Amino acid sequence: MKRCRLIVNPISGTRSKQGLGEALAVRLGPDWTVETCPTEYAGHATTLAAEAAADGYDAVIAAGGDGTVNETARALCGTATALGIIPCGSGNGLARHLNIPVDNVASLDIIAGGRTLDVDTGSVNGRPFFCTFGVGFDAAVSERFARKNRRGLFSYFQSALETFRNYRPQTYTITANGSEVTHKALLVAVCNASQYGNNAYIAPGASMLDGLFDVLILHSDNPLSAVRLGLDMMAGTLGSNAGVDMIRTSSLTITSLSDDISHIDGEPVESLGERFVLECRPATLRVFVPENIPAFTPLITPLQAFGRDILLTFSHLFRQ
Repeated sequence: MKRCRLIVNPISGTRSKQGLGEALAVRLGPDWTVETCPTEYAGHATTLAAEAAADGYDAVIAAGGDGTVNETARALCGTATALGIIPCGSGNGLARHLNIPVDNVASLDIIAGGRTLDVDTGSVNGRPFFCTFGVGFDAAVSERFARKNRRGLFSYFQSALETFRNYRPQTYTITANGSEVTHKALLVAVCNASQYGNNAYIAPGASMLDGLFDVLILHSDNPLSAVRLGLDMMAGTLGSNAGVDMIRTSSLTITSLSDDISHIDGEPVESLGERFVLECRPATLRVFVPENIPAFTPLITPLQAFGRDILLTFSHLFRQ
């Protein structure tokens, strides 16, 4: 008999999670036992997932936002226990990169399908991350966004506009692939996956299967160039923007001239100092994924994702 632990964050997102355990048990069938555990405090998902992995559970399913998914994944790195994702948050960056539907019913079907991949993870100063690590403007936006009462794409754009008014590019030294470069940049993003979440494609060509980071260095000295960067990010065309430099590497060091705020998968972090040592750790997290993960196509993939989100929104309205 296979064992599965479902970790549910009861306060994340706006969709109901009632009955998820029963629905998951039905999808998995009689060969599985499903145990449902609600989280009670920050970091609880990591504890629950670590216990399950140590006890030899076959799968741990995270139902919640990016924070819950990341807490769960952190405990499963380097184990044989597979991570399942039921994305219920506002960004859902890892789920979106892996083409996991932002819908309870459809994501349960992915888990029941049983296909898994061993994907890359990253670490910064020994702390794991799964999609992106960043310093500069995006980290400052994350800090402001974290203080807002409302989540969602509109609140994130509002945070970005408020931050941009007074933000000034910082100087960073990046050591990678035997070379050292110094940039005055709006931000430096180290990407294991293609997007921040909410279909904001910071690194459209990033793969979680190649053992490499896509490191994006974004330059902007006026509002017009910043708007262009934002539009290219949503269209998946940042690679063609003249204000973007890119490095592909398995490890790097970033040094800042100040104790700059950073973010790990969109969560602001203030305690990492001025020197960031990053490593890509190949094939260290086993994840349930769809049978088909289509290649990214600029403009087309973002439009398709936007269309799916619109249809899903209407579907949820009619279900209520």
